[in-house]
Amino acid sequence: MARKCTVPAVRTRKVVDGAEPLVMVTAYDAPGARMVDEAGADLILVGDSVAMVVLGYENTLQVTVDDIAHHTAAVSRAMPSSLVVADMPWMSFHVSTADTLANAATLIRAGAGAVKLEGGRRRLPMVEALVAAEIPVMGHIGLTPQSVNAMGGFRVQGRSAAAALDLVAAAKALAHAGCFAIVLEGVPDQVAAMVTGSVDVPTIGIGAGPDCDGQVLVFHDVLGIEQNIRPRFVRRYADLHSEGVGALTRFADDVRSGSFPSAEESYRLSDEDVESLGLYGGV
Repeated sequence: MARKCTVPAVRTRKVVDGAEPLVMVTAYDAPGARMVDEAGADLILVGDSVAMVVLGYENTLQVTVDDIAHHTAAVSRAMPSSLVVADMPWMSFHVSTADTLANAATLIRAGAGAVKLEGGRRRLPMVEALVAAEIPVMGHIGLTPQSVNAMGGFRVQGRSAAAALDLVAAAKALAHAGCFAIVLEGVPDQVAAMVTGSVDVPTIGIGAGPDCDGQVLVFHDVLGIEQNIRPRFVRRYADLHSEGVGALTRFADDVRSGSFPSAEESYRLSDEDVESLGLYGGV
């Protein structure tokens, strides 16, 4: 069994210091978690992306703490060696400190080893409160999907010099507040490199170029299960949607033709029981 990945181990994974880049993939259930873990990922993110790729919503704003806790528990039951990080959904940490701590505790009790929350300096009080409660926190800046309405859509962030410097300042503040890693989403690669070089905790990019300390993608995107959303930054390593549809079509054809199930795929009574039931000729 692989050695369990821990928060302190992740915190030290800076590529500039010679570390290997971090690999993070989302998962939302036990089979997915086992696949990601067996592939050797360092971290599993139980992302609020579950809203879009599993639950059919148009954005991430519909999922609740109970939803994330439900999926986190399923992932944790797979007992992965990867560090399980649970997303704090929209409006779970925009509330009082007490409610924020209670919401995070729900996710930790469900099996997460850390939580992730979106936003920059406005979220510092909550980050500090969580860290003080010994709940590890991963930050998330740049394109923050929970801010889709305020941003006017899923738009690349940090495109101006001022915006780039603001991201650098936000990353420094989050690291100072105690975040053990920071996700950078949807920012120009030069800006991601600036941010990565400005903090002593690892950055994990998604649509942020190659100069981060790690990369994260959504399980359904990597495997080609999700077909409706095709972000520029996604590289598909399989086409399980097409393969799955093909397999299900063959199953349907076999049922309709009578070739499934076969005798080998069916259970049979013993000859003695058949005789006692008077089923000769009928079975």
